Amino acid sequence: MTAQKQNGTDALPGRAEGALAGAAAALAAWGAGEASAAALSTSSPLISVGDAVVDLSPSWLKEAAIAAFGLYDKAVLIGGTAAVLIIAAVLLGPAALRRPAAGLGVIGGAALLGAAAVLVRRTDDIAALVPVAAAAAAAAAVLLLLARLRRGARPGGGPGPHADRPAPDRRRFLITGAAVAGGGVLLGAGGLAAAGSGGASRARDALRLPAADVPLPPLPRGVGLGVPGLTPFTTPNRDFYRIDTALTVPRLDPSEWTLRIDGMVDEPLELDYGALLRLPLVEADTTLTCVSNQVGGDLAGNARWLGVRLADLLREAGVQSGADQVLSTSSDGWTCGTPTELVLDGREALLAIGMNGEPLPFRHGFPVRMVTPGIYGFVGSTKWLTRITLTRFADRRSYWAERGWAVRAPIKTMSRIDVPGPLERVEAGPTTVAGVAWAQHRGVDAVEVSVDGGEWAEAQLAEVPGIDTWRQWRTEADLSPGRHTLRVRATDGTGAVQTSERAEPIPDGASGWHSVQVIAE
Repeated sequence: MTAQKQNGTDALPGRAEGALAGAAAALAAWGAGEASAAALSTSSPLISVGDAVVDLSPSWLKEAAIAAFGLYDKAVLIGGTAAVLIIAAVLLGPAALRRPAAGLGVIGGAALLGAAAVLVRRTDDIAALVPVAAAAAAAAAVLLLLARLRRGARPGGGPGPHADRPAPDRRRFLITGAAVAGGGVLLGAGGLAAAGSGGASRARDALRLPAADVPLPPLPRGVGLGVPGLTPFTTPNRDFYRIDTALTVPRLDPSEWTLRIDGMVDEPLELDYGALLRLPLVEADTTLTCVSNQVGGDLAGNARWLGVRLADLLREAGVQSGADQVLSTSSDGWTCGTPTELVLDGREALLAIGMNGEPLPFRHGFPVRMVTPGIYGFVGSTKWLTRITLTRFADRRSYWAERGWAVRAPIKTMSRIDVPGPLERVEAGPTTVAGVAWAQHRGVDAVEVSVDGGEWAEAQLAEVPGIDTWRQWRTEADLSPGRHTLRVRATDGTGAVQTSERAEPIPDGASGWHSVQVIAE
């Protein structure tokens, strides 16, 4: 009998032992990182690494991710990062189990990378270093424990009918490894659950927003045209698109929230949440659009917002001459540059606290966000707002401006066909064609539809409460049997017709006519 068999190491191949040890160490690290992050209300190592990846990735890669995965791009990044780490741990586990010192070196290197990720993030949340240390300590402890158990394995009992039975220490190794892995999963899940059910969640649930001092009348009855499948005028909060750079949604407790307005102002201001709610509140119907929206895309939504006019606060602070940029900062360090004149020109640029009759959802900026009609979100709609600095575009660059995106980005006139859908089969003859069009802060005055490149036919327009929302439209097209191409274009309130010239979303928004092909039978 060989020494290896006498020591029982053939009961489980060394590679499989190492894979178990690597997986157990990785899952223990994840659990410790998530739990400590929840306890400290900071970011976990996985999120810190993911945020660093987002911040350091080139713009084209971020746009490719949004185009490929849409609203699920963050889940794909987090899941992909976790999968890479688990696979690496499993592959490195056998070597680490044989040479624990080398394994500790790998863990130390990973901890240094995690610490570097914390330090290079746009936020200054140094507390996120603690979960990195906790994760590294957990991984190291698990590796040393399993290495000791493996070295201490006893023979399987010598010759006889039970010679090949795994030794007690072997079973202990397996049981310990599985228990640690399962414990890591439970600890991590508990940390995630705790992060989502803390004081901020309870505070939001208990919050009752005051009524608007300047309320809007009910929406006109004709805002909806009653076409099945047509995008509703008001987007429910749960369906409103979310595009931002935050891998996890910040959960700010309103009792701890403050907003500072500083920079090129005569009198810096600082407000807490209660003070903000005591200011005059107004309502505004506004459609938001993401600059990442492709022609015909769905990264747009309409809501009735409740908030404080930002212009009133800026005038109270006293904007100094030359301050052409309102640089707003999110709680996670993301920045947005808004032209000052667009905040002060009379449009309803709000510090919003409510959305469709309820406090802002966390994913849409609770407790306070900016809403600026007529410009894309990346230059006017900061979520989780904590600071506003008056400055100059020549002196300070916002997050996306540093990456080559536009600093002034008015929303382009756009129209979309919702009904019928692409390659949908419809009955030949009169067919309802319907959709939405938008040109925020200019309004939509006309929508036209063309079939197979023919004459443009004007569509019926729904009513709208103002020029800052999208507008439903519908028409009837007489389709003969066969395949047809439907195109749509809009004319805004200035008389400008939507351009047919195709442009990609970056740096200042997509353009072109939306078209769909349908099959009439």
